[in-house]
Amino acid sequence: MDTKIPNRIHIIGSVGSGKTTLARKLSAQFNLPYYELDNVVWERAQPDDIRRSEADRDALLLSIVNTNGWIIEGAHLKWVSPSFRHADLIVFLNPSYSTITYRIITRFIKQRLRLEQAHYTPTWDMFKKMFDWSASYQREGRYQIQDTLADYPCKVVVVRSHEQLMQELKQRMPSIEHQKRTSG
Repeated sequence: MDTKIPNRIHIIGSVGSGKTTLARKLSAQFNLPYYELDNVVWERAQPDDIRRSEADRDALLLSIVNTNGWIIEGAHLKWVSPSFRHADLIVFLNPSYSTITYRIITRFIKQRLRLEQAHYTPTWDMFKKMFDWSASYQREGRYQIQDTLADYPCKVVVVRSHEQLMQELKQRMPSIEHQKRTSG
């Protein structure tokens, strides 16, 4: 991996792993736009979102990855290889199962209390789906991610937390603090 601050970052992990929170933090820190893959799949509309066709979804992803700088985050794996290929850094956010469970529960409570926005209606059915997705991730999803990311060994950082990622970046890029100060 290069020793300069990465301009193209892909963050992948389970539901509740902290992908969006990390993307927002890195976006502010490195002054890069971030994109949620769910918003690439879904066209946000009222009263219900509209699923994009595969061709439209893929074209939108390509239009993002062909720009000079971005952070892309999501749990999607099968159709996002252009993002992996173009990325300077791929972050596999892999916290403990208990951390993911805690985050799913607290997110749901905050959304139900309208303290946190969601692109979906936080129903009990959606709450159950989050646990189903998390269980599927624990059984097989994380291994599929590991297998896919094996094709990009020089780009991948596997971390359990945002703090661990920042430590990794500082080790890999000793001049990161200087570059942050001079680029801002």
